[in-house]
Amino acid sequence: MNILLIGSGGREHALAWKIKESPLADKLYAVPGNPGIAEIAECVSGVDIEDNDALVKLAKEKDIGLVVVGPEVPLMNGIVDAMTAAGIKAFGPTKEAAELEGSKVYAKVIMRRYKIPTARSEVFGDLSRAHVYVRQMRTPFAIKADGLAAGKGVILTQTVDEAVAALDLMMKEKAFGDAGNRVVIEEFMEGEEASVLAFTDGETIIPMVASQDHKRAHDGDEGPNTGGMGTYAPAPVMTPERMAEVTEKILKPVIAGMKQEGRPYKGCLYAGLMITKQGPKVVEFNARFGDPETQVVLPLLKGDLVEIMLACVDGTLADKTIEWSDGAAVCVVMASGGYPGSYEKGKEITGLNAAKAAGSLVFHAGTKAQDGKIVTSGGRVLGVVGQGADIKSAVAKAYEGVDTIHFDGEFHRHDIAHRALARLS
Repeated sequence: MNILLIGSGGREHALAWKIKESPLADKLYAVPGNPGIAEIAECVSGVDIEDNDALVKLAKEKDIGLVVVGPEVPLMNGIVDAMTAAGIKAFGPTKEAAELEGSKVYAKVIMRRYKIPTARSEVFGDLSRAHVYVRQMRTPFAIKADGLAAGKGVILTQTVDEAVAALDLMMKEKAFGDAGNRVVIEEFMEGEEASVLAFTDGETIIPMVASQDHKRAHDGDEGPNTGGMGTYAPAPVMTPERMAEVTEKILKPVIAGMKQEGRPYKGCLYAGLMITKQGPKVVEFNARFGDPETQVVLPLLKGDLVEIMLACVDGTLADKTIEWSDGAAVCVVMASGGYPGSYEKGKEITGLNAAKAAGSLVFHAGTKAQDGKIVTSGGRVLGVVGQGADIKSAVAKAYEGVDTIHFDGEFHRHDIAHRALARLS
């Protein structure tokens, strides 16, 4: 069948790479794609991924049998609903189900209603009342914009002054636009983070191998929060016992709850977790594959991704056995100098073929083709993935690839998977 992939980042390049392995994939299209995806798929320009009518028209023109949605915004815009109405299969949640990511307030309502472990929280739509609350409580908080904020709508605060400043930034200065009209103020959770992605058809839910992201820009988990500077899988913090607990207390209840709400959830569910002394708790839900978690999870998937996605769409996931490699994968993000703040674009990238020849997977995240060269066009430019029998060998392979690639102003973390290496040693 012909398959259409929506998106242009590192996550989408990883999805394209895995989809292309499937015997079911005849022709792969990507809109808009990127130079890395263009090596394995036909990229379609000039179609706005937020225009449902244009995407449905494209899918009909290309005789698409399955649409795979990468980023969150098309999901919130109801692209799965539009494709389904046109008789085209689409992997991802409906607009109503995707509100698990689209609204932090809604996600908290669902977790409270179905007794899913998460941090205690309060919701505010009034700035003065929010100020009073943080001054009275005087504790560390995670303050979250209710709506989508491109992964930047969460501010961790340690003092009252920091909390007041964060609230003003969101609700008064509208740093995240309408996403900050309401905020969730939740208790700060202590522990180690982990990400669990899961396939679901609305009834059955099957977790993928657990991973761990590195949000801070610099070594030692210092510097500003980013979209993710690297990741690795499997994450040793997620023992088999913890994974069983997450499945029974978090994944199954949220899928059953969404069905009960009349919003059955299909596709990939991302559970961002904090492993606390009281057990795993939900930090956030995302309605799609994570980035850069996808770049390390999919290389460990043994089966046919397209077959699994079709089972999720068709409601037959219970019939599938999903197997994972015993090895490990590590992704190091190569970023533009200045990220996550302002940065220059258009820097020529060299060494891409050498990295691939050395055995690394190189996923394009923020690149474009220009005058016969590949140049930078984003903050996170590349995700270089190493695979090995264990985390240590995968780390070595990833950095071997990183060392062959160069562009002006490039920076990356040198300690990806440090928690896993410390735990395993």
